Amino acid sequence: MELVYPPVVALAKTMFRALDLKIEVEGHEHIPTTGGAVLASNHSSYLDFIFCGLGAQPSKRLVRFMAKKAVFDHKISGPLMRGMRHIPVDRRAGIGAFHEATTALERGEVVGVFPEATISESFTVKGLKTGAARMAQEARVPLIPMAVWGPHRLWTKGRKKELTKRHVPVLIKIGEAIHLPEGASPEAITVTLKQRLSSLLDAVQRAYPEKPANDDDRWWLPAHLGGTAPLPQPAAAV
Repeated sequence: MELVYPPVVALAKTMFRALDLKIEVEGHEHIPTTGGAVLASNHSSYLDFIFCGLGAQPSKRLVRFMAKKAVFDHKISGPLMRGMRHIPVDRRAGIGAFHEATTALERGEVVGVFPEATISESFTVKGLKTGAARMAQEARVPLIPMAVWGPHRLWTKGRKKELTKRHVPVLIKIGEAIHLPEGASPEAITVTLKQRLSSLLDAVQRAYPEKPANDDDRWWLPAHLGGTAPLPQPAAAV
């Protein structure tokens, strides 16, 4: 029985309404209404997991997110994260989190992953870890890409958080599940995942209904769209 997650979702929706965030979800039909699935998203904001979870709401799914162990150790966020049955990741012992996530997938849960592993300050898709592909293969469940754009204007790395900022558009675009060919390597699947994430992210960035108000406001756009976000760093080996 879910005692913590539904009230948290209700509170988040109330806050979204109070701030009049203009949230659009496209492609929610790609998230299965039953059975396990890996939901893999880009990562540009500390709030991304909230909006990724919102993208699964039309399918009536609660997403179990993988998050760094420090969040679970915090005296406020820790009890909430454990109550919502999210999955702690200790980077010194990642195999435990992998097994916990795979077990959740096999019992029919949706597991949320940010395969970039950290926020992309360039607001483009960084090099990805192979964990999302390996989990989907191990549990034999769909690997579903999604892009979220807009929450970084409220709170992102290296910028002052503005959690009370009103009327910010948030676009959430969910793509079709990635085909997992028999015998394909996790590295090959991860290459496809990066291509799909990049395409989805570019689509929501170009469809975004607002533009920077002035030159100082161009920080939230990637460089290739005329913004002043840092250029992408050369991709590390997968």
